[in-house]
Amino acid sequence: MGTNARLFSILAGFFFVADAIYIVWSLLVSARPAAQIAPEIEWVGTVALGLTGLLALLIAFYLGRIHKSQGGELPEDRLDANIDDGDAEQGFFSPWSWWPLVLASSAALTFLGLAVGPWISFFGVAIFLISIVGWIFEYYRGYFAR
Repeated sequence: MGTNARLFSILAGFFFVADAIYIVWSLLVSARPAAQIAPEIEWVGTVALGLTGLLALLIAFYLGRIHKSQGGELPEDRLDANIDDGDAEQGFFSPWSWWPLVLASSAALTFLGLAVGPWISFFGVAIFLISIVGWIFEYYRGYFAR
């Protein structure tokens, strides 16, 4: 987090410098002495670069505060860390379950019904309800219970 906060601070500084250069450049380009036109700032690019710098500064501030409040270094901030140190628990997924396939098929059937004919969607929604209940209660009665 600390490294990310520093990177966003550098990025915010870059955008603020680019904004200042853009303002000067737009004043130099718009100055036409022959036509007696006063120099003007091109506001769209100036505001866009300034707001981009503010957004990067906001993200840097947020990441800096999170880094201070977490109390320790994250694995990605340490040089001696392995890739496996940053892995979090992703949950439990059943590799032998057929319910996600039935659920995806019912969603496809529902959207096909929206595109072709509304009567097909009724079958898709009915199959969706059956498959979501089956997937939720797959382990309701024990390991490998169906």
